[in-house]
Amino acid sequence: MTQNEKLIKNLETMPIDLDYKATPEPSYYSGKKYGYSARKVVEDFQPDSYNIGTAISYLLRAGKKEGNPAEQDIQKAINHLHFELDRLSK
Repeated sequence: MTQNEKLIKNLETMPIDLDYKATPEPSYYSGKKYGYSARKVVEDFQPDSYNIGTAISYLLRAGKKEGNPAEQDIQKAINHLHFELDRLSK
C-alpha cells in the first residue's frame, strides 16, 4: 500500500467534525512568546505546499505535544521534506 493510499484510508475512517471552528487549537501549535499559530505561519509562508507546511508545523511543535518526543516530530518533518523532494523530482 502506498503512502497516499494509507493516507486516504485513514481519512476515510476519521470522524468528521462539522464544527471544527468550535474546537480550540491545541496549545502545542502556538508559540509561547507571541502566540502565533503554526497553521497561520504556514499559511503565510507556504500556502501552496502541503509537505513543506506540514514539515514546518512538526518542527514548530517539536517536543511540545505530550507523548511525542521532539525526535519523533523532527523525523516526521524530515519525512514530509522527503515527500516534497519526491514530488518535485517527478
